[in-house]
Order: sequence, then structure tokens, then C-alpha cells
Amino acid sequence: MAYDAVGLGNAIMDALVKLEDDALLVDLGLTRGQMHPVDHARWLEVFLKVRALGIEFHSGGSCANTVATMGLCGAEVIYGGQVGADEFGSRYARSLEEACGRHALHIDLNLPTGKCLSLISAKDGERTMLTDLGAAIHLGKLGGLGDHIPSARLFHTTGYKFLGGAMRETAFSAIAIAEANNVPISFDVADPFVARTIRADVEALIKDHVNIAFLNREEAEIVTGKPIEAAIEELAGWTDTVIVKLGSQGSVVLQGGERYNIAVYPAKVADTTGAGDTYAGGFLYGWLRGLPPAKCGELGSRLAALTVGQMGAVVRDRNHIAAVKVQVGVA
Repeated sequence: MAYDAVGLGNAIMDALVKLEDDALLVDLGLTRGQMHPVDHARWLEVFLKVRALGIEFHSGGSCANTVATMGLCGAEVIYGGQVGADEFGSRYARSLEEACGRHALHIDLNLPTGKCLSLISAKDGERTMLTDLGAAIHLGKLGGLGDHIPSARLFHTTGYKFLGGAMRETAFSAIAIAEANNVPISFDVADPFVARTIRADVEALIKDHVNIAFLNREEAEIVTGKPIEAAIEELAGWTDTVIVKLGSQGSVVLQGGERYNIAVYPAKVADTTGAGDTYAGGFLYGWLRGLPPAKCGELGSRLAALTVGQMGAVVRDRNHIAAVKVQVGVA
């Protein structure tokens, strides 16, 4: 079948734990609000210490969150990545199927599933994360996912895939297939770490390959080397459509020489996990349905507000999503 959108990302199982205070972070030697790369052993050590506090599991990774949001809005989507042959991999596949109805996951028999333990402050929703990328970053081939790209209306991926190794080669293979078949490419930088580590690559990707680019404030400033307003002005000339997410100040959509300022919608913050990913998913769903830029941004912003009001990166209540679609005026 022909899909509205095909996504390629790092398949990461999200494990979410709410903390009443920061005492445990101090005890574990973790810096509040930061992402801590760890190996499998360290991840399990911390996981076992917090398990009794109650854990929610969700399929995660920036690209998966965005693709799942498009799917839950009503688009026909498929996502590809790699998991291990373990319980977390099985959980990931089930969670993704609930959101998208299907997936094109590859199973690595030797490496554990990638996972992110998010320790979430009950006071302000701030996340402190421990991430073991595991099998996710070793995807060395597109497999069946590549067969779906030529007939898709959109291909989506993120900056994480271009950090190096086999996953970088796989991502460029997917981009080549999309370009050869005139499939538009959307790209989310997804992390300031990506912008700092491969700044020149991010600029080249957006200018030379990408049709729709998503960045947050910090990423925009890093890749341009300019303060935010000057960064926005420069980014407007990099590709067809650029979206800069500004957190509590909303977002900016740049297209065809026009600037659209998108409001942020009020929400009681429970967990900020994946708000930017959900915004991107809402925006892209609007784009798939032919909405004008401002309406695409509004849909993304309203869905992001729903996300921060719950635990987990993806809004799975289809009734809430349907209500937002009615507010925006999209089928």
C-alpha cells in the first residue's frame, strides 16, 4: 500500500518515572534536566532502583513519536527502526502498533533494545534522562522500509540518524530513495547535542536535501551561530519550510518569504517528554491534509499542549485528538 508518511528513526523504549523531589537524582549523581548517555548495565542499575516508584512504558524516539502522532491523527504511516530480541523490544512493537497499526522494525538478535529512563519532576515536569541506545543505532539496512518510500507522500527522519556509523549510511540511503522518487523530506534536528556535534552536516542536510525542517531555539542558534531573531531570518532562506519551536513563546513557521507566529496553548505541565515531536507530527499531518502554514502550526501547537498535560510523549486519546482537529478545522 502507499503510505502518507514513512519514518526512519532510533527505536527507543521510554520508561517514565515521576519523582516527588530531587533527592534521588542527587543520590544517583545525575544532573537535573540533562540527558545522560549510559551503557546497558548502568541503565539497568538505575532502573531497578526506581522500579518500585511505578513505571509507564511507551514506544519512543523522536521520529517514532512524530510518526505515531500523524498516525493517531488519521494518516496512513509506517515507521522503521531496530530493536533487540527482548521484552523491551516486544513492548516497543506492541506500543507502536497501538498508535500506527503497523511497523517495519528490524530485530537484532545480539544487542538489547535501546531505552530511555526519564525521571520526571512532579513539580515542573522537567526530565532527567538516562539513555542506552542499544540496538537502535546499529541499523545497517533499510530492509522492507525502503520499499515503501518511493510511493509515500512524505519521508521523515531526525538528526540522531546522522551522528555516525551504520545508521548514518542507512539514513542517507533512505534520503536518496526519497529524492529519486520526488518524495518530500521532513527533518527534525531533534536535539541540541546533534546540532553541536554535526553542525555542518545539519546545515548541509537542510539546504541540500530537506523540504521541511524543524528546530528548537537552541538548535537554531547553534546551527546558524546567531541569536534567535537573526537565526530565524537566516533559516528562512535554507529550504522551503522551516519551523522554529520556541517553547513557552510558541513557534515560528517560515515559508515562501512569509513568517507565521504560532501561539502556545495553555496546559498544566505534567511531563514535557516529546512535546516538540508531537508538534512536528501535528504540523506534518496538517501539511498532508493541505492546510495553510499557520493552521499546520496551530494543529501542532494544540497537540503539543495536550502532550505536556499527560505522562508520555504521544497523545493516545483519539477523542482528544478529534476535538483538536475540529478546533483547527481539519478532517
